[in-house]
Amino acid sequence: MNSTTTELNLLELLWKGGVVIVPIIILSIVSVYLIIERWQSIRKKGNPSKVLIPQLNDQLQSGNIKAAIMLCERDQSASAQVLLSGLKTLGKPISEIESMMESAAQIEIAEMERKMNYLGLIAGIAPMLGFIGTISGVIKIFYNISLSDNISIGIIAGGLYEKMVSSGAGLVVGVIAYAGYHLLIMLIDKNVLQMQKQSFEFMKIIQQPSYENQKK
Repeated sequence: MNSTTTELNLLELLWKGGVVIVPIIILSIVSVYLIIERWQSIRKKGNPSKVLIPQLNDQLQSGNIKAAIMLCERDQSASAQVLLSGLKTLGKPISEIESMMESAAQIEIAEMERKMNYLGLIAGIAPMLGFIGTISGVIKIFYNISLSDNISIGIIAGGLYEKMVSSGAGLVVGVIAYAGYHLLIMLIDKNVLQMQKQSFEFMKIIQQPSYENQKK
């Protein structure tokens, strides 16, 4: 019984924050959705098969480039897509292969960073909305005091704690968006490092003497 009453009181208190609470709640829903959606997408991009490089090595050493391409096409990770761009340019100068792989890597990174700016925007906007709600509420309180000529501390404190709700809510949403943004950036950095490692291994494979002889 007490638990239900507490929940109702918290909801009532939240709504006393004023009209500005509505956009803050909307921003909170959007930020949580973006964090979950981006997290799932980035994790998918960052999970290449552990045997991809050894399998590519086997196929390339045997001269079976089509099979190597099929391996990368079946793997939906960012690393595999970068390696795929390198495979499709085999036979061209090494510098051109590296350039194509770098371009593919930039595209994959941009894809992982897609919608991330919205989280950064929410992290900045939500606290400001909360402060606007609090300031407008304080202005209204003092305006009412000036009309009634009543400076009772009860009136001031009673109205002020309600208006501080919007600031608190805005800060909470801002912290969630800020933390989510930087956690996702850390995950992207991890994936980029993985792409670089696998690209390096791929370049070592295609520059091995045995592979060069196979091409001939």
